[in-house]
Amino acid sequence: MPRPTSAYRRLFALPGARAFTAGNLLARLPMGMFSVSAVVMIAGERDSYALAGAVVATGLAATALVAPWIARLIDRHGQARVALPATLVAVLGGLSLILCVRAGAPDWTLFAAYAATATTPNIGGMSRARWAHLLNDDPAALHTANSFEQAADELCFMLGPVLAAFLSGTLFPEAGTLTGVLLLATGMALFTAQRSTEPPVRPPTGPSHPPYRAPGMPALLAVCLAMGAVFGALEVVTLAHADALGHSTAAGPVLALQAAGSCAAGLLYGAVRPTRSPERRYPWCIAAMTALLALPLLAATLTGSLLLLAAALLVSGMATAPTMITNMTLVQRRTPEGRLNEGMTLAVTGLLGGIALGSAVGGWAAEHMSPAVGYGVPVCAAAVALLIAVTAGAPGRQGVAGASVSGAR
Repeated sequence: MPRPTSAYRRLFALPGARAFTAGNLLARLPMGMFSVSAVVMIAGERDSYALAGAVVATGLAATALVAPWIARLIDRHGQARVALPATLVAVLGGLSLILCVRAGAPDWTLFAAYAATATTPNIGGMSRARWAHLLNDDPAALHTANSFEQAADELCFMLGPVLAAFLSGTLFPEAGTLTGVLLLATGMALFTAQRSTEPPVRPPTGPSHPPYRAPGMPALLAVCLAMGAVFGALEVVTLAHADALGHSTAAGPVLALQAAGSCAAGLLYGAVRPTRSPERRYPWCIAAMTALLALPLLAATLTGSLLLLAAALLVSGMATAPTMITNMTLVQRRTPEGRLNEGMTLAVTGLLGGIALGSAVGGWAAEHMSPAVGYGVPVCAAAVALLIAVTAGAPGRQGVAGASVSGAR
């Protein structure tokens, strides 16, 4: 039996893979830092969590509008030509936010500065597009690559908030945002400098429908929305539950365990060769996630133990990465030729919208019912995702990018 690490060794033996992955990880880590560091910085200087939350929410809304447009430009003109200038605009937005907070500028300037960071390219989507280009004739290796990318997502969103809170709390309030800006600029410069692995620009050969109109994509994007609601609700409800138990400082490590479980499962999932097609695995992955999400609900309502809740979140997180990996694989297959960055960015946009929705619903449930009961919100959101996946079925494969991405089937 081959060692599980052999699949990843073969992956990173590809010329240029290690270099663009290093830039990818550096640029991706700030994605888990910016929101937390902005809240700490603004609330610390302006003494208003309401203002800080509104600024961050505005940034998320701007990202939902701008990110697909940036991705479309990347597909049309290439990663290096678009991603680096777009990143520089985002960097200027982050630096402007720091200056506005420090200088006591009017509140509206904070909204404008943070909204400018919405031009940050979807680095995870660009990295997945490179793997799809390099491995278009090797479905097993592409599965491993997608698994690694999902594990990297989980790792960055696990470490990012911790790093941001540590820097802003121990050094100075702006340290988290400043570090994130520097990491983003450095990582994107390194990533875009690797031209040998950049997917070639394919000029359109005829009329092309937007990715969200491709067969099967509406259902996939709807599932992304529901999955985002799971993540948003889990975060808010866990924060509220830990605070209600008098252990608010433990909320971060408890949430990190959920991401750690997902990261580990993602790496293991990528090391095995699936025996079923992604279409057949998809509803089963979501069903497993829905079932495991009942564990935090039971731990919170029946025991009230934060230790048992942490263990339940660790186990429940193990179904997250396989579900998201399969989802992104299907998004790659359904996206029209030459629009892969846009298709995957739409999936991320759906996740962001779901996070906002789940945060709002989870917060309402935690406040008006109880934090423990609030764990029912992510279970319901996962059940909705399962219902969508089952009722939508597996659409046909004609006319989608899957033929070139996944090879002959």
